[in-house]
Amino acid sequence: MILRPKLSISIALLLIVMAIGISGYMIISGDNFVDSLYMTVITMTTVGFGEIHSFSPSEKLFTIFLILISIVAYGYAVTAITEYLASGKFLEQLKIKKVEQKIENMNNHTVVCGYGRNGKQAVAKLIQFNQPCVVIEKRTAEIAELERDNILFVDGDATKDEDLAKLGLDRAKSLITALPSDADNLFVVLSARQFNKDFTIISRASNESSYGKLKFAGATNVIMPDKLGGAHMASLVVTPDLVEFVDRLTIAGDVEANLEEISVNELPKEYIDKTILDLDLRKKTGCNVIGFKTKAGDYLINPDAKTQLEKDTYLIVLGDKDQILKLRALF
Repeated sequence: MILRPKLSISIALLLIVMAIGISGYMIISGDNFVDSLYMTVITMTTVGFGEIHSFSPSEKLFTIFLILISIVAYGYAVTAITEYLASGKFLEQLKIKKVEQKIENMNNHTVVCGYGRNGKQAVAKLIQFNQPCVVIEKRTAEIAELERDNILFVDGDATKDEDLAKLGLDRAKSLITALPSDADNLFVVLSARQFNKDFTIISRASNESSYGKLKFAGATNVIMPDKLGGAHMASLVVTPDLVEFVDRLTIAGDVEANLEEISVNELPKEYIDKTILDLDLRKKTGCNVIGFKTKAGDYLINPDAKTQLEKDTYLIVLGDKDQILKLRALF
């Protein structure tokens, strides 16, 4: 049963009845528009304030006819509204409207396409970092999980441009596409890049042959979970102690973290264009600067203390939990 057309028909019927009433009184009674509108409204609503003047037999018959067709129109409207409310469509529309308003108010958020195994891990990590995100998913079971976990989502198909348009991609900071199919991920990357030329796109890939295609389509990074898993297992054989040490380093959480990224733009102004030595993090917090990202996007491992802190560069800092907390308190 299609309920929205029924609501439209109900409104149309009431307007038609009103038009019939106004026209009838103007023709039969010779009343002006305002008087005819008044008589039509009190007749349709059965208020019964009284006639403007005494009615002739033809006017009385027309009024009876107007009352009868008004009852029919009202009955149809009440039935349509009752069905609409009983079907849950009204509450569903309110929920969709609420989600749309939340997304409209979002900026620098991350869009996650697909809530499968990789998508869930990505969303969990984003939430852990207090990063705003919205998921687009079409599978019923996954949607039920999103509702249960109170995660903002859009019920839609990420491969359709009209559904992607609902996600505020032009204001987003990044997009993660973790759909099971490489072809779908490729389509999402191509479409998303049309909405936003500058934001970061991270795509999942299953086959090595898809890597180059995804990069060419506009993906900033392409991740192959199976390849990463195999490489990690091999590393545990070749250099087990080193890998275990790295695995113990954490980069998330309000308290438990060993690695932290600092944007030079967010440092106090007096440190801009100074050096890492001038920042003196080791003395102030106990943390060590182990990495530096330049404006060009290059990474310097264990950077020199004389490295200049320019705008749009980043520091990667290592420390224990207490040292990282001191760092956060200071900067």
